[in-house]
Amino acid sequence: MPGSPQRAALIQQAVKGRSLWDDARRRLLSNKAALAGMVVLAFMILVAVVGPFLTPFHYDTVTKTDVWMAPGQGGHLLGTDSLGRDLLARLVAGLGVSLGIGVVATGVSLLIGVVWGAVAGYVGGRVDEVMMRIVDTLYSLPFIFFVILLMVTFGKNIFLIFLAIGAVEWLTMSRIVRGQTLTLKQKEFVEAARAAGLSSRQIILRHIVPNLLGPVVVYVTLTIPAIIIAESFLSFLGLGVQPPMASLGTLIANGAQDMELAPWLLIFPSLTMVVTLMAFNFIGDGLRDALDPKDR
Repeated sequence: MPGSPQRAALIQQAVKGRSLWDDARRRLLSNKAALAGMVVLAFMILVAVVGPFLTPFHYDTVTKTDVWMAPGQGGHLLGTDSLGRDLLARLVAGLGVSLGIGVVATGVSLLIGVVWGAVAGYVGGRVDEVMMRIVDTLYSLPFIFFVILLMVTFGKNIFLIFLAIGAVEWLTMSRIVRGQTLTLKQKEFVEAARAAGLSSRQIILRHIVPNLLGPVVVYVTLTIPAIIIAESFLSFLGLGVQPPMASLGTLIANGAQDMELAPWLLIFPSLTMVVTLMAFNFIGDGLRDALDPKDR
């Protein structure tokens, strides 16, 4: 029928413009590399969550009769290490630890960096000057020195790794957010919010932060692999995850020591890390392209 509600709804849908997020989602899903990265990452997360319940061995079970078994021997699909521990179980557990550190530490850096950068950029003046000089001072401290200082002061534990890495990675986030905030606070909608009597806190939370989501989301997807690499570097030096717990970094470090006797101990963790980091990078590149307003 010409005047039916269904026809009117179709006409309204046809003339309705796509929002920024709808357009970004469409372009992201049309990016084959980003889509492949999301599929691979979803698989990795599923393995990290469900894998420990499906593997026939526990990651820290020592079996002296199964030392240096090659992949496929004795029921060990990926072989065993010098203590007879199943590599598949340790790889699954290590993947979960590395992803967990990446997500939690990124969350810490996201929370601190967004709040710090938004406040500094919006308030400006002397407050901005002081806050950004603090960021510059922290930037001047070597990352490894900062981590060693925390380890010596508070001892070695996995939660300290979250704090140490997250407390360093927020610095770049704050600079990105500050730069975007300096641009946004000159926009008409912020001026209208000021004229309406909204406080600075309300303007930052309701108008500034929501409009920062685009660059922040892109940076988050690139921060997680950087944090995983940082954790692996610390674990390689013996400052990260402590035995008997495993991470991709500790597995690679142990595999490097035994590379000549058991190359599979280095190959499988290294491949897992490479695939995981590539998935994050593909997703980050896809989000950057999808949220770029110049490509709309």
